[in-house]
Amino acid sequence: MVKFGLVVPALLAAACAPLSEQQAGTSSGQARSGALFVAGKFGNTLAKVDLGSGEEVARVESCANPHELTTSPDDEYVALACYGGTSVDIFRTRDLSKVKSIELGENARPHGIVWHDNGSLYSTAEGRKSVFVIRKPLGETETFEYATGKDGSHMLAVSPDAMHAWTTDLGSGTVTRVDLVARRSPLSASVGDEPEGIALAPDGETLWVSARGSDMAYALDPQSLKKIKDIPVGDFPLRIQLRPQGDYAVTSDLADGSLSVIDTATGAKVRSIAVSSREEAEAKTQVTILFSPDGERIYVAETMANTIAEIDFRSGEVLRRLPGDGGGDGIAIIE
Repeated sequence: MVKFGLVVPALLAAACAPLSEQQAGTSSGQARSGALFVAGKFGNTLAKVDLGSGEEVARVESCANPHELTTSPDDEYVALACYGGTSVDIFRTRDLSKVKSIELGENARPHGIVWHDNGSLYSTAEGRKSVFVIRKPLGETETFEYATGKDGSHMLAVSPDAMHAWTTDLGSGTVTRVDLVARRSPLSASVGDEPEGIALAPDGETLWVSARGSDMAYALDPQSLKKIKDIPVGDFPLRIQLRPQGDYAVTSDLADGSLSVIDTATGAKVRSIAVSSREEAEAKTQVTILFSPDGERIYVAETMANTIAEIDFRSGEVLRRLPGDGGGDGIAIIE
């Protein structure tokens, strides 16, 4: 599936135009605090990495083939999508003690997951072609299922007002909008070849999608799903994330070990950041990306290398590599 070994264009030079200090925030030299949580999808583990020391400080057994993670609005809990099973499991961020397992039903295979500011959890259920809303996940839990009707509903975005959710549907090659309030029929649109990454702008006005088979990112109207902008990016863009400030979108380009940085105002790719190299890409298998809450750093899961690269967004410098043992893939952060 991944295009290693094929003849592809040379990797773009990293950091063509470094961002100004005002654009990127304060210097990366400041002491860091907080923790990174890592789902080990091959080891079936959940780990906690202290961002101050850069060391793993806790690890527990989780569930079969865990993938995406999300933290609660108060940073007290982390929820894990058990892709090899049927549940969403919740752990305390303090010590990784497990507090709850929420069943989603036969063949659920939950993957994309969001812990919304309204307190509810949202998860795709790839095996059921649906999205789940989990209300009161820490109390008297209620679950509600919304069909996408598409194969491989994988990654997930949810609107700030929680009225809509969007999925990328790998099997169907579509993006789907799900109405969570009026329960109207879902709306789907074909978007490139193998759309997988998805992110909604902080203001909810633009939906960003990366299509790994097309080497493209797309800006979409969230309601109509019509394309606003097509942006060529790096090779095999598996994920896309928005900087918390909303000024840049970044794709994780697995096959060339880079990140493509897109100016969201112009819809143009403005630079590339070399996390590794094309020669190292297959051995590292760069997947999930995550911004720090202040937008100063990007964390990049290198799944086969069992590392999480920490990158200064302004300079594009790889600052260090943190432990990601067990096939670290899904990552979440508290600071």
